[in-house]
Amino acid sequence: MTEPARRVATYEDVLAAPEHMVAEVLDGELFLHPRPALPHSAAASALGEELGPPFKRGKGGPGGWIILDEPELHLGADIVVPDLAGWRRATIDHLENAAYVEIAPDWVCEILSPSTEKTDRTRKLAIYARERVAHVWLVNPLLRTLEIKRLTDGHWTDIGTYHDEQRIRAEPFDAIELELGVLWADVRL
Repeated sequence: MTEPARRVATYEDVLAAPEHMVAEVLDGELFLHPRPALPHSAAASALGEELGPPFKRGKGGPGGWIILDEPELHLGADIVVPDLAGWRRATIDHLENAAYVEIAPDWVCEILSPSTEKTDRTRKLAIYARERVAHVWLVNPLLRTLEIKRLTDGHWTDIGTYHDEQRIRAEPFDAIELELGVLWADVRL
């Protein structure tokens, strides 16, 4: 007996998703997950606060980036919502008046949660590689780790895994020193 053909999810499915859920279409399949827990949100917010002044505004750093929280990316047939994404101004110099971006970012950060980690590490990393996103950061606020990956010849190269209170220079934002402890300073586990 053959299984019925699976219906391919579309943007209409994303628009129809409950407001309290994050909706993504990965490989034609609709994925729904609740808004993140507070450690997840705290790490994403802190990272954006650290990168914004030197890279968006050029205060204490080189500037030259557009960095967004939870942008909706339409990458081919896939619709992904990373926790943070950044574009060099050479890639995209302004934002359109639209609900989503169709240009692949130069950097993506996924804050790992127990409910999304498998999808972030498998399906989403494959999409980011296909779309030639140059760098991916994977932050785990529960383990207090940051993994840095660089796309090399279509495959992810592990640049390093850092943890706890380390102070690091992490590409592509290695023009500044990042104090990892800031990412989980407000979280007590």
